[in-house]
Amino acid sequence: MATIRFSNPEGVHATGGRYAHAALIEGPAKRLVISGQVGLKPDGSLAEGGEAQIEQALANLGAVLRANGMAPTDVVKVTAFLTDRALIGAWRDRRAAFFGGHVPASTLLIVAGLADPRFLVEVEAEAVQ
Repeated sequence: MATIRFSNPEGVHATGGRYAHAALIEGPAKRLVISGQVGLKPDGSLAEGGEAQIEQALANLGAVLRANGMAPTDVVKVTAFLTDRALIGAWRDRRAAFFGGHVPASTLLIVAGLADPRFLVEVEAEAVQ
């Protein structure tokens, strides 16, 4: 039977609500479900501008992966939410840099807004090991 452990690892900002940054599911294989990561720095301040928020959201994603003994190459699905089509190129460039040669399943959505109107990007992922 699988066990589930929810976590809010160091190196990522405190959650602003009733959710965890990650849910690690362990059994024969280990599955990690990661909440949407935004451009908040570990100290809770918001990165300035869309490109900086993309970088920080991916840094947060990397921190959650590392805290659970995983790496970007373990990601099987990533979903990005952008509030501005002008950020698509920056998202694709930084996604490629983050994942290197690894190419997980991916969904990109352009949305009218996110939970906080200052947030310009949110990235969620699932990883398996």
